[in-house]
Amino acid sequence: QVQLVESGGGLVQAGGSLRLSCAASGRTFSTYAMGWFRQAPGKEREFVAAIKGGSTYYADSVKGRFTISRDNAKNILYLLMNRLQPEDTAVYYCAADRFGGSLVTTSTYNYWGQGTQVTVSS
Repeated sequence: QVQLVESGGGLVQAGGSLRLSCAASGRTFSTYAMGWFRQAPGKEREFVAAIKGGSTYYADSVKGRFTISRDNAKNILYLLMNRLQPEDTAVYYCAADRFGGSLVTTSTYNYWGQGTQVTVSS
């Protein structure tokens, strides 16, 4: 069982930056693939970024602006978001994948955090 708690969201102007954190419980954090997803009002939850082993994966819409990383010693997942735009406004969720599968698909992930709101003003 893994519990995930996101933090770091907030209100930022377009062009600004935020760093989201996702603190995970449990002693097996390093064995999970981890992902970030987001959901804007009236839209489906969408893939943002994932990290598995030493590899990282990004949605085209955030590639070059966002960076996913993890600190396995601290059981924390990060998402550094630069050059934020109003269309990045959403609730951001972290998720843990225990068994493997497509990292861009919500159904792959077994555990989810409660989400943190990111609002980008124009």
